[in-house]
Amino acid sequence: MSIIAFQPEFRPALPVVFGAKDYREFRAVLIEMDRILVVSGVEKRFIAQCIASLKTPPAHRQLQRHAKTIRLALRYNILLGVTGLSYRALSRQAADSHLFQWFTNTGFVDAVRPVSKSTLERFEKMFPAEKIAELIHQINRAVAEPVQAKKLLYREAALRFDEIFADTTCVKANIHFPVDWILLRDASRTLIKAIKLIRQRGLKHRIGSPDKLIRDMNKLCIEMTHTRKKPEAEKMRKQVFRRMKKLMKLIEGHAENYHTLLSDRWIETGWSEIETQVVLDRIQGILDQLPQAVYQAHERIIGQRRVKNSDKILSLYETDVHVIVRGKADAEVEFGSGLYLAEQADGLIVDWKFMQEQPPADSRLADPSIKRITAEYETPKSYTTDRGFNSQANDLILEELGIINATCPRSVYELQEKLEDEGFCLLQKRRGSTEGRIGIFKNAYLGKPLRSKGFKNRQIRIEWCILAHNLWKMGRNSLAESGRVKNCW
Repeated sequence: MSIIAFQPEFRPALPVVFGAKDYREFRAVLIEMDRILVVSGVEKRFIAQCIASLKTPPAHRQLQRHAKTIRLALRYNILLGVTGLSYRALSRQAADSHLFQWFTNTGFVDAVRPVSKSTLERFEKMFPAEKIAELIHQINRAVAEPVQAKKLLYREAALRFDEIFADTTCVKANIHFPVDWILLRDASRTLIKAIKLIRQRGLKHRIGSPDKLIRDMNKLCIEMTHTRKKPEAEKMRKQVFRRMKKLMKLIEGHAENYHTLLSDRWIETGWSEIETQVVLDRIQGILDQLPQAVYQAHERIIGQRRVKNSDKILSLYETDVHVIVRGKADAEVEFGSGLYLAEQADGLIVDWKFMQEQPPADSRLADPSIKRITAEYETPKSYTTDRGFNSQANDLILEELGIINATCPRSVYELQEKLEDEGFCLLQKRRGSTEGRIGIFKNAYLGKPLRSKGFKNRQIRIEWCILAHNLWKMGRNSLAESGRVKNCW
């Protein structure tokens, strides 16, 4: 694999800034991140791998253009993770910030060439999750070598990956609270908006005012909300829900008619086949879920019966969302997907798993994680977690591999025995920082909530944020070692 050679570019010098300590530290870390990407050679190798994986290799004249686009996508995705901004906000700031233009190589002497919010979204989804994961491991392995660590982090000793600290969390989905009858409101709005879109293109079927249908559904939702404050609330809720079901049946019939109409006469709309399919899929996606959503609400409101969590529809738009019982003080139950994170002693994330299905017990995540870490780095010397990971099977696995078992035991008597071990106490004390690491990662990098839609896009976003987090940690560490920043986090 050959390394793509870049034509040297002239980047205007950053302006001198006095005061503004927070900005100067942020800029210093971003400059260090740029240096790590360039000096380690990881950026060029990533670009070469992406170009080599293209089905049709670009011509020599287009090679530089492809390479610069890949580099631009990489730099902007790192900025998205570091800043936690939306596509629109970052697009605006990059057009006005000398620092962001310098980092992304979009600032020139005569002009600035930032990208739009739509391009930023395409950049984020340009690479598969596997390629981003390999990039993360490449950067981590770069600082595991003494020569590279001295060059990149200004330290004699390389970073070690022999102490692993792991925990799980829930990445909340960007959905409203899953109230049963509100799912009917969501379905009606989506179907009516699709119907209005088709009617604007000249395809019409017999129907009353679409806006009136939405108003009627909204009135019923308001009435349903206010019934709980009135006498005989249970009886009134059932009456209102029956009217909602009747109205939903009417809207469903209109949606089916317009779906058939558009499918047969889509050429008259002026849409392309792809644009037509988007609207058809939007309608069909709701129609497929509607019977289960109505049944679920009927069981709970009319029948007063519980529905299993595995059978519930929590959102009509995010299918890979689960009820996760966390037992936290501020969140007994959360709605989203499980995320497993493992970090090494310096805070670099070395292993992760974003779970599409209902998350298994924490104890089942340890063995696969150790295997992945061993394959990418080395067999760890210690593995430290909370009591949720403790099990007899994990104890046997760690013992067979010769790994120090610093998992907090569930048994009080075992815990009392282990507390006599000074090494166990030190590792468990360090594990407390892993709780903070997860909080920082979720709040400062992923955002509250994670905006990406669909499991695949959320997984890609999480991996970009892991890359940005690790680069930020390396940048802070290098500044701390050189004495330009007093502490690092």
